[in-house]
Order: sequence, then structure tokens, then C-alpha cells
Amino acid sequence: MMSRPFLLVFLLIILIITSQFEWRQQLVADLDSTPSINQKQHQISKREEAVKEKIILSQEKNIQRLNELVQSLQEQLSHCRGNNETRNSTVSHMSEQVIEVERQQILED
Repeated sequence: MMSRPFLLVFLLIILIITSQFEWRQQLVADLDSTPSINQKQHQISKREEAVKEKIILSQEKNIQRLNELVQSLQEQLSHCRGNNETRNSTVSHMSEQVIEVERQQILED
């Protein structure tokens, strides 16, 4: 009878020791994997930042090109307005001359 409770206690102690050993292995594995997870997350965030920077640089280049196009179009518009004003003033001047010639013809008649 003594041997049976002794055997049960012995088995219980072995069970406790082995379970603690497994827990320690899991803890060590978790601690070992934590830095690699942190490193991976750090690498991912670095890549994301690099991609964001590339996108920003690309957008800045596009904005610069658009600004140059706007400036070019404004210059063209200004040039066209100048030409239009010259034509309008020439037409206006010619109209005034035609009117004056017509007045003179009317006065002569």
C-alpha cells in the first residue's frame, strides 16, 4: 500500500517537472522569436517609408511639371492676348479710316 501512494507522488513530481521544462522551452522560443518579429516589423516599416518617400518624390515631380505647363500656357495666353489686341486696334483703326472716308464721300456729294 505504501508503494502505490509513493508511486503516485513520484509520477506527480515527474509530471510537474516535465511540464515546467516544456513551459520554459516555450518561453525561450517566444523570447527568441520576439526579436525576429520586431526586426521584421521594423524592416516592413522601413520599406513602407521608402515607398512613401518615392511616391512623394514622384508627386513633387508631377507638380513641378504641371507648374511649368501652367506657366507656359499663361505665357501663350498672354502672347495671344497681345496679338488679339494688336489686331483689334488695327481693325479699329481701319474702321475709323473707313468711316472717315465715307464721311468725306458723303460731304463731297
